[in-house]
Amino acid sequence: MKKKRSHLQKRLYVLTLVCLVPLTILIIYLLILLGRFSDRYNAITDNITMANTYSIHFKENMDYTMYTIIVNMARAEELTGMQQPHAMIDKARKDFRTLYHLTDSEYARSQISGILKCLNTLEDRVEEIEADALVSGTYDKNMERLDLNIRVLTDLIQERIQEFIYVETTHLETLREGIRGDVSTALRTCIIIFTVILAGSVLFSRKIMKGITEPIRRLSEATKQAASGDFAVRAQEDSVDEMVVLNTSFNQMVEKIGQLVEDIRVEQINLRQTELKVLQAQINPHFLYNTLDSIIWLAEAGEKEQVVQMVSSLSDFFRTTLSKGRDYITLQEEEMHIRSYLQIQQFRYRDILDFDIQIPQRLYSCMILKLTLQPLVENALYHGIKNKRGMGRIGIAGREEEDRIILCVRDNGIGMSEEKLTHVRALIRGEKMDADDPSGFGLSNVNQRLQLNYGPAYGLEIDSTYGEGTMVSAIIPKKS
Repeated sequence: MKKKRSHLQKRLYVLTLVCLVPLTILIIYLLILLGRFSDRYNAITDNITMANTYSIHFKENMDYTMYTIIVNMARAEELTGMQQPHAMIDKARKDFRTLYHLTDSEYARSQISGILKCLNTLEDRVEEIEADALVSGTYDKNMERLDLNIRVLTDLIQERIQEFIYVETTHLETLREGIRGDVSTALRTCIIIFTVILAGSVLFSRKIMKGITEPIRRLSEATKQAASGDFAVRAQEDSVDEMVVLNTSFNQMVEKIGQLVEDIRVEQINLRQTELKVLQAQINPHFLYNTLDSIIWLAEAGEKEQVVQMVSSLSDFFRTTLSKGRDYITLQEEEMHIRSYLQIQQFRYRDILDFDIQIPQRLYSCMILKLTLQPLVENALYHGIKNKRGMGRIGIAGREEEDRIILCVRDNGIGMSEEKLTHVRALIRGEKMDADDPSGFGLSNVNQRLQLNYGPAYGLEIDSTYGEGTMVSAIIPKKS
């Protein structure tokens, strides 16, 4: 009896090893795989975050600093002694050299090399302006240098930063595709290992007591379900100690795989949201810069009432833009936001811009994704009204249809030809990619945001007639 029991025990030990060794290897493999994905993802997102910081602030800060030095020539020596422009350039040079070594893309490195060269040239131009700022009578010359040298170089640096961000974002898409492929490989590996475990279990279970046959059969069924993608399956409890170990290990493995698959799914969603946020329409730094310039000119001209009105509109504009970090605001807040925006623009384009907003008050309490209408209004102004001679008019209207709200932005600008309209519609639907077409690119971004947040049944529609104008409609669900 003892000899028989020892023989059975050896077989069970072998069976346990056959099961546990592959399972352990699989878990280690999946953990290593997840760690590699996480490291690559973090590296790329860190690169994008650093570059995006410069994309948002560097040009604005550099242009404003140099403008301050030129305008305040009486304090030029004090200002240049602060070395603020040089400190900004040195920090940027250090950070982009770091990015050069961190990125794996040759094209991205070429963009960074271009940025470093532009920074060197920018430093030379800054030194020229600082030197002449101490000499009387060089104001006009330095203002010309500011426009032709400093701003051109900062524009070029910003363009290359945006190109670098685009390349790194593309790498995120490549990483996501790699994750999909590796997940498929991991699943195939699981199937192979499970098959091996099954085969070994069948061979040994023929010579093992009848009480062990049924637990192994149940484990086999659970394994098949897990291999088919059902990671909620769990092996049943058993009274045999060795089977308890096996079942526990199996449950841990399936739970781990389920967690890994869920983590990968969440990462894919986060990757998509990151891409959209990188592409999401941002407030144009030139808009703020030009608005502040206009306020300065009005103040110098003694137009106090207009200064108060413009500062009030700008304050309302940014109050809604920030919205305490909220992604959704009421339709009334969105209306106030675009009204402030148009009031500011009307100060600058008073000879060519008029607007009208007709949104029923009963819709004011409805919630809307923030910054839905502002990009549409901006698109109507810059790509419709400004390309037309004479007075331009932008109309914003809203209506409800069953459980939907339709918000229309109409302009009487230059409009589009049928060929151009077809092209823009394809860009909005995501059927084409054309970063050189800013109007279609911006509308596509808004459409993607709406569909990501509301679903594919919602988004943008556009109609246009050349010489008559364009109308863009945003269709969203009615939510309070």
